[in-house]
Amino acid sequence: MDAEVTLPGSKSLTNRWLVLAALADGPSRISRPLRARDTDLMADALRALGVGIDTDGADWLVQPSALHGATVDTGLAGTVMRFLPPVAALADGPVHFDGDERARERPMLTLLSGLRQAGAEIEDGGRGALPFTVRGRGSVPGGRVTVDASSSSQFVSGLLIAAARFERGIDLIHDGPRGVPSLPHIDMTLDVLRQAGVQVSQPGPAQWHVAAGTIKAQDVDIEPDLSNAAPFLAAALVTGGRVQVPGWPSSTSQAGDQLRDLLVRMGADVTLGPDGLTVRGGEPIAAIEADLRDVTELATVIAVLAALADGPSTLTGLAHTRGHETDRLAALAAELRGAGAEVTETEDGLRIVPGPLRAVIWRSYADHRMATAGALLGLAVAGIEIDDIAATTKTLPDFPGMWARMLAD
Repeated sequence: MDAEVTLPGSKSLTNRWLVLAALADGPSRISRPLRARDTDLMADALRALGVGIDTDGADWLVQPSALHGATVDTGLAGTVMRFLPPVAALADGPVHFDGDERARERPMLTLLSGLRQAGAEIEDGGRGALPFTVRGRGSVPGGRVTVDASSSSQFVSGLLIAAARFERGIDLIHDGPRGVPSLPHIDMTLDVLRQAGVQVSQPGPAQWHVAAGTIKAQDVDIEPDLSNAAPFLAAALVTGGRVQVPGWPSSTSQAGDQLRDLLVRMGADVTLGPDGLTVRGGEPIAAIEADLRDVTELATVIAVLAALADGPSTLTGLAHTRGHETDRLAALAAELRGAGAEVTETEDGLRIVPGPLRAVIWRSYADHRMATAGALLGLAVAGIEIDDIAATTKTLPDFPGMWARMLAD
């Protein structure tokens, strides 16, 4: 295989810039955004709240407007269910949130507690989960907020991203038994806030301050989604081939950039140049011991590579992924065991011992990253079938077509 794979825009950056553009002091253009289920849900939710979002070719034109009551469908998108309630608190009227069946199981109590401390009124029947209603009053007092965000960095990003519109901004403190996972995603939030002219600081390792003020309208170009590159670049290791992703940034706030180091550790030759990122595979795939706490979105692909490696691997830092689209640790353990690997679940990760692998029906659990991981395993094991490849539309609207084109090369 010798292929070039062009990736759509970053989901994380697209949804952050959509929220900031909706709260900005004028119109913005978002160029080359990701158009997939998660980002379409975000755009539709903002439209329901009163924001003008029009399509201009491949771009979105965002026109802020007065926010009003609405009903928001979060789907299974963590960024929608955790970034928009603070925006809804700024609306004039009630905003009702609900989503997919699995979304009702995802933790939300930390965010709702933080919003209540900031002065928002929320009705959730004591569940701390979807469905709930934010009683928007047009403003949020803000101020000091203390939460336990050890289960998701999205709670921190969600409370920070709209806080410049709070009357006193926000002084946010994490106080929990563990640190906040996926810290690069919080760094990304701070970076886009600064680009939008918001005054942000980090007084301590678990403290963040956003000053009240104006969010400046921006015209932004969205980078390729580096996390979505994982199954394509890993395919070079599985096949011993070469895969290139054009447009890979030389400097980025995306956590997916750490994929470069992880693939090198597993035996790949990785080169970043003017033409993009190029990965060449060789044999064998090297076993790895890796703490993936900051890059949990890469865990499904790394786990599949570990099942094909030359020895046992240990992946740690993944306890909080039990609250993602599915319990990813349990899902990976079940599917890899079914395919013939020896997998042990630990409190915060997996120990994977390769074994003779066999064809199975790989279950996706409605999780896009489980589905793409199954496709990767199928390069090494003939006869692998994925039960729900449509789950990939959450972040990659044409994953089957992209995969087929890569293999055709």
